[in-house]
Amino acid sequence: MLPPILLATRRSPAKPFRMPTAAYLKDLFGLEGKTAVVIGGTGELCGVMAEGLAKAGCEVVLVGRIREKAEIKLKTITDAGGKGYFMPADVTSRESLHTLLEEVVKTSGKVDILINGAGINAATPFLEIEEEEFHRIIDTNLTAVFRGCQVFGEYFIEQGIPGSIINLGSMSGLVPLSRVFIYSATKAAVHNLSKNLAREWAEHSIRVNTLVPGFFPAEQNRKVLDESRVLDILRQTPMSRFGNPDDLIGATLLMASNRAGAFMTGSEIVIDGGFNAMKI
Repeated sequence: MLPPILLATRRSPAKPFRMPTAAYLKDLFGLEGKTAVVIGGTGELCGVMAEGLAKAGCEVVLVGRIREKAEIKLKTITDAGGKGYFMPADVTSRESLHTLLEEVVKTSGKVDILINGAGINAATPFLEIEEEEFHRIIDTNLTAVFRGCQVFGEYFIEQGIPGSIINLGSMSGLVPLSRVFIYSATKAAVHNLSKNLAREWAEHSIRVNTLVPGFFPAEQNRKVLDESRVLDILRQTPMSRFGNPDDLIGATLLMASNRAGAFMTGSEIVIDGGFNAMKI
């Protein structure tokens, strides 16, 4: 005899498989009526993630410093029938993030999804790293995620919203990479912070997950991608290519959806063409 708690959760007999309908998939991954704040949404990777959210019915708020970059991405979104707008913010300022939240709530009514994707990089040799550079990268890549999670997490808890927070990790947060010392350290910390918050906020139905891109030709890593490094990366990538930004959309929708990702928190989804699985 199974204990009562197991009897209560035991699965019913398996039903015959039926091909999912379009309506079922739309219900599972659709984000109609949701609002997503995409910090770093004016960049290449988060910009495409925002496009994917918009095509799933979400209203997206692209957050960054340069309006012109946002307008290019917003045109793509609106041309595809999506909804979105730009909001400027300084992720290194708590006051700026509070203002961002207030303005988005005023404009869209609420926030359901937060993506923390702002990031900067540097290829300075370790012994030449000045403290100013060290603190600048820490503040943008780690402390800004901490601030964003605090500001929006408190809002989700106070409003009783089952929010989804997606923090952008990195392959360098799993496997330390040469030539990006401080970037690697910040991303490892983001991975750890995300797991801790997932544990803390599960009782509030707030899910915190980490999306881990492998090697994508994004703006912040082009400075370290010389020919020899590119060859090294491709040799260790079973799929023998760099990622395309739209390779991140499926995982983004899974993490964002409270239906598809209902039991997912504290998870890391690695999108890397097999890089992390390859050893020798």
